[in-house]
Amino acid sequence: MIKACFFDVDGTLVSHTLGAVPKKTKKSLEQLRKKGIKIFLSTGRHLEELDRLPVKGMVFDGYVTLNGQLCANEKKEILHRAPLPEEDTRALIEIFQKKEEPLMLIEENRLYVNFINDAVCQAQKEVSTPLPPVSVYTGAPVYMAIAFIRKEEEERFMPLISSGCKMTRWASGGVDIISRNGGKVSGIQKVLEHYGIRREEIIAFGDGENDMDMLQFAGIGVAMGNAGPEVKEAADYVTEHIDEDGLEKALRHYGLLE
Repeated sequence: MIKACFFDVDGTLVSHTLGAVPKKTKKSLEQLRKKGIKIFLSTGRHLEELDRLPVKGMVFDGYVTLNGQLCANEKKEILHRAPLPEEDTRALIEIFQKKEEPLMLIEENRLYVNFINDAVCQAQKEVSTPLPPVSVYTGAPVYMAIAFIRKEEEERFMPLISSGCKMTRWASGGVDIISRNGGKVSGIQKVLEHYGIRREEIIAFGDGENDMDMLQFAGIGVAMGNAGPEVKEAADYVTEHIDEDGLEKALRHYGLLE
């Protein structure tokens, strides 16, 4: 019996072609909550970013953010914190301060970039997000970083980061850098412990590389039709494109909606 659903945001709940959450998707989430099924966001986004996206005002039972590094309850009170180890942070700060590559650092209460170039502008445009502020590192714990590089540049960039980190891509020109032991699953596990729910009792939806571990972990993993081939391979079921009401169709397929 499914007791909870975990949803990625970009490309799963939020359509960047529509610039909105599709109407049937919104209605589906409302129906799930009426049935007593909990709904959670599971995203690489920061909590403060969610208020600038079309999910603003929607009610969720909790939040797995920064790819599991920071989790919160329905009131956005922090349940779990997992900042990067000091060694990994030092490696990222060195890259950040050299300013040879555009790099965003994400702390619990702010996110900022070392400089802005065309790569940053394009990646942020892909996910309908304003440009981040340019700032400096002041010593706070870092939870995640974002490198604005393309897939073919990863091989050149990887030796620069600590061996304790890994990359997970969310756009053609943007990749998250998180702890090697991190990922959405680590955050979901903390949320499940808090609410007393088992992994077999959850269904997860996603479309990006950073969703693959979540889809494989959940009792049921659903890839959106707009997902890449490797993401679809990781899923139990592939639904329609986000713009073709794929989320609603998958929920009906599994009997979670009337």
